[in-house]
Amino acid sequence: MTETIDKNALARKTGNALVWALLALFGAIVLAPLAFMLGASLMDSIEIMTMPYRWIPTKIKWANFARALAGNDGSYVFIRNIANSLIVSGTITVTTVFLSATVGYGLAKFKFRGKNLAFLAIMATMMIPFETIMIPVYLVTLNLGLQDSYGGLIIPFMLNAFAVFQMRQYLQTFPEEILDAARIDGTSEPSIFARIILPNAGPVIATVAVLTFRQQWDNLLWPLLVTQREEMKTIPAYIVKFAAEKYSDEGAMMAVAVIASLPVIALFFSLSKYFVGGSSMYAAGKE
Repeated sequence: MTETIDKNALARKTGNALVWALLALFGAIVLAPLAFMLGASLMDSIEIMTMPYRWIPTKIKWANFARALAGNDGSYVFIRNIANSLIVSGTITVTTVFLSATVGYGLAKFKFRGKNLAFLAIMATMMIPFETIMIPVYLVTLNLGLQDSYGGLIIPFMLNAFAVFQMRQYLQTFPEEILDAARIDGTSEPSIFARIILPNAGPVIATVAVLTFRQQWDNLLWPLLVTQREEMKTIPAYIVKFAAEKYSDEGAMMAVAVIASLPVIALFFSLSKYFVGGSSMYAAGKE
């Protein structure tokens, strides 16, 4: 009996060690590009191209970050592009969270004719690639005079179907008894939504916020199409322009990438606890 227990304990330890080894391997694979980007942002271009690659710079070159902010023409338009990305991504995130929570709450907790049909219609829009409607949306934006403006960058993305789906799936698990008790006490529906639903939907709100912010922060195609002036472009458009210019160097390019990555990384780690919780709840709702 003791021998059997020892074998089981050994098998568990071996299995745990294997799991940790695989996690460490996958973690190294995921973090290697980030480590390369950070190290290269502090290196001279010649050192970056040296083989075998040195992961730790022999001499830290902070001038790469100054060059990244100034740009090849010294106009410092990158700072304005960072502000544009923060304004556009932040505004879209806020509107998406609020509107998707409103629609998701209605689809999850209210009964009305055509509710399932409305939900299916919303989900059907997920099957339509943005590239297929991009030109019509651009023409509408152009006719409304929203080209080269924050409105043109923000309005087409103020809500998306996947966020509505996540909100609905999460709010379907919210106890009906709490809502009924609030209604019996005379609480209005807007107050229930603002004082009960939103404060208790932290995990899914964080999930939607992180996914939406990252998606818009990395959005390249639409800003390239709808903006003409350099002052209105966002970070992805600046990176394309910076990398395409003849005299850009690798160290400054990596510095640009590091600066562009910081807001998304900071947002993810600040909301990671809620983000994981929201993903788990989404998986449970899907089942």
